[in-house]
Amino acid sequence: MDKKNFDIVRLHHAEVTVTDLDRAREFYVNGLGFFVTESDENHLYLRAIEDANHHCLVLTKGEQASLKHIAYRVSADEDLDALDELFTTLGVKKRWVAPNEEKGQGRALKIRDPGGIPVEFFYEMDKAERMLQNYHLQGNSKIKRIDHANCLITNIDDLYAWYSEHLGFKTSEYTVNGYGEEENIWAAWMHRKPSVHDLALISDKGPRFHHIGFWMDDAKSILDACDHLAALGYYANIERSPGRHGTSNAFFVYLRDPDGNRLELYTGDYFTNDPDWEPVKWHLDHPQRATFWGALPPDSWKKEAVPVEDIFTGELLPIHTIRRYEKI
Repeated sequence: MDKKNFDIVRLHHAEVTVTDLDRAREFYVNGLGFFVTESDENHLYLRAIEDANHHCLVLTKGEQASLKHIAYRVSADEDLDALDELFTTLGVKKRWVAPNEEKGQGRALKIRDPGGIPVEFFYEMDKAERMLQNYHLQGNSKIKRIDHANCLITNIDDLYAWYSEHLGFKTSEYTVNGYGEEENIWAAWMHRKPSVHDLALISDKGPRFHHIGFWMDDAKSILDACDHLAALGYYANIERSPGRHGTSNAFFVYLRDPDGNRLELYTGDYFTNDPDWEPVKWHLDHPQRATFWGALPPDSWKKEAVPVEDIFTGELLPIHTIRRYEKI
């Protein structure tokens, strides 16, 4: 992998649409413990316990659940210009986002990646009070920070190579479908920070957005959050019961907000930044891949995801069937 003249640090935030901001506030703030940095009639800007910047999640009023963008932070402002040059060379659809067009954020570069996912890159963001030691203000759901995004795409071969070769993403784990000469890549867990992933790419109908993952301290924190949500009446929003993934080794629970946006509360993965790290290979039919304990995900988790928006018009992109696999 060639040395890049830019540095993508980590997944930093996401923006999704909700139909009712008051209802969303109840779920995300009272249920999940996010802190409101700022709000207006069309937006809620939320941060988690460890966040020292304006937001890690933006909820924007819209007609239905969808992904507006996921965003990566870069190490320096000039990295944005280097990325702009790269994307021009690659013919990527892109536009500049003016300072404060997304409240609290400096200039940013927004693209549609080759899989159709809306992705933003930025450097500057307003500071906000970090709530890490404000224990008296923390609720029963203690989300610490954003961890990863999981996207459903039709062109896994192309997109996996694109993120690896052009943006310097590394692979922690991957899943293949088939054996021998029939073996094809089906999914990849890719990272910039030294953990299992900032980005998961999954072969399916797309482009669609499966979930945002948020980091919790430990399994007990996830169970406490489930108790808190259930006591508030959000028991039906717990879509996939707590368990441990085979891929990533992470302990998890999956939730749906009142509009159907999916979130994962996540903990217990591992360090991936040793120079001789070798990606872990899974087969799609391994009985412990999705859940280490063997339990199958519900059909909704396997089949449902939200559409993504066009970076220029805000219209929902059409969803296509998966392309024919290529050999790896």
